[in-house]
Amino acid sequence: MTKKEINNDIEHYHKLSIQVSLNGLSFCIVDSIARKVALFKQRHFGKELSPYEIQKELKQLVRESQVEDYSFSEVVVVHRNNLFSLVPKPLFDKAELANYLKFNVKILANDLVEYDEIESYDLVNVYIPFVNINNYIFDLFGEFEFMHHGTVMVQSLLNSYSNGKEPICYVHVADKQMDIIVLKQKQLLFFNNFHFSTKEDFIYYLLFTLEQLKLNTETIKLRLFGAVDMGDELYNICYEFVQHISLFIPPSDIYSTEDIEKETVDFTVLNAL
Repeated sequence: MTKKEINNDIEHYHKLSIQVSLNGLSFCIVDSIARKVALFKQRHFGKELSPYEIQKELKQLVRESQVEDYSFSEVVVVHRNNLFSLVPKPLFDKAELANYLKFNVKILANDLVEYDEIESYDLVNVYIPFVNINNYIFDLFGEFEFMHHGTVMVQSLLNSYSNGKEPICYVHVADKQMDIIVLKQKQLLFFNNFHFSTKEDFIYYLLFTLEQLKLNTETIKLRLFGAVDMGDELYNICYEFVQHISLFIPPSDIYSTEDIEKETVDFTVLNAL
């Protein structure tokens, strides 16, 4: 269940990326020959569901979207949750996976602990995936790759980050969750995921993070992306406290989204492929 072998048959030119969280799910199918997004779907639950309920929602969305009609050269599942811990690679021992999580994650006896290596940056992301989702996808498509959303987020931003001297704080918003990533000189200073209910929760987590990192709100560059737009309440409350703020538009040269109307393809599902 780690990595599906690439099928070189010309008929298998589609790739599938699925992101699953307690608050929602999304997936995209890309045409690897035309290098464009062929289909994108997402579903927001409005509340946190159980892993079993998420699986039922995913089954329904897959059926409605006729995903099984495609043949895929690659299938990737992205698990979005806050059950993770980043570990410097020199300190990593795969025999100690549970120990990396036990101080900030409640681990159950039957939990499976997995890890992703963040290539080229000497980091390992240790996390708990949704095992029932993995089992369902395996039954549906056979072997596939899975990873944590933080792996995709950190890897993609580090790869696209220009080697400036000043730190940049990125905040990704999706389904009442926020990912805060702080980069400086091609290095990761901070990454964490927070659940928020109100704009006050949102700004609290942001300002507390900046304070702990001793970053000045008058000089730090803040880049917002995901489910946030200029003039909405999250943008406006950030604008009250942070001087240098703008919307971040991720590089779009991976796959074209010109045929997708009225929807923005999620950063994580697109960059997982």
